[in-house]
Amino acid sequence: MDGMRWLHQGDAVAQGLALLLLAMSVASWVVILWKLRLMWRARVDVPRSTAAFWQSPSLAAGLERLPPCDREALVLPLVRAAAQVACSGSGAALADQGAIAQRLTRALRDALHGVLGRLQFGQVLLATVGSTAPFVGLLGTVWGIHHALGALAGAEQITIERLAGPVGEALVMTAAGLSVAIPAVLAYNWFGRAIGRIEADLEGFARDLRELVAAAG
Repeated sequence: MDGMRWLHQGDAVAQGLALLLLAMSVASWVVILWKLRLMWRARVDVPRSTAAFWQSPSLAAGLERLPPCDREALVLPLVRAAAQVACSGSGAALADQGAIAQRLTRALRDALHGVLGRLQFGQVLLATVGSTAPFVGLLGTVWGIHHALGALAGAEQITIERLAGPVGEALVMTAAGLSVAIPAVLAYNWFGRAIGRIEADLEGFARDLRELVAAAG
């Protein structure tokens, strides 16, 4: 309550920093909730999709069996890229020339980069919020203390009681910055480990898929 009273009495700089922390918190939590759903589905769907594909009698049959299993379309782009290369012959463009193994490598690499880009989406925002929010809160505290000391400068008598109130209220900004940064840092680290495991599974699948299609071609 004291922090809110200090915020209402603060100037445009203090209110702007508070709004910035609020925006950073909302953005990070939106990303966290979205990525929690994505990671949960990915951890379930990637093993299930790859198992369903390898149990299929052919590449075309595996492509048909994937959509119900791969809700976030993480494995499907790799199989589609391999199937497209397998069905197409050499063309006039440089991308369509060369051995089938080389064309598979390019197609699977591009598809894998697209999938990993989706998995890593939001990581930069979480890292930015986690590293900058404490400093934004600290800046708000310093500015609030400066503002409070300026207001007390003209007083005839300055006591510790009169100084402790404004300073304590300004320290709320430091606590706010930490409360914004800590969830973002924890989420960034957890998502990073989860993405690393999923990435290893997708890279292994892409490698096996390349060998299969190249041998068949």
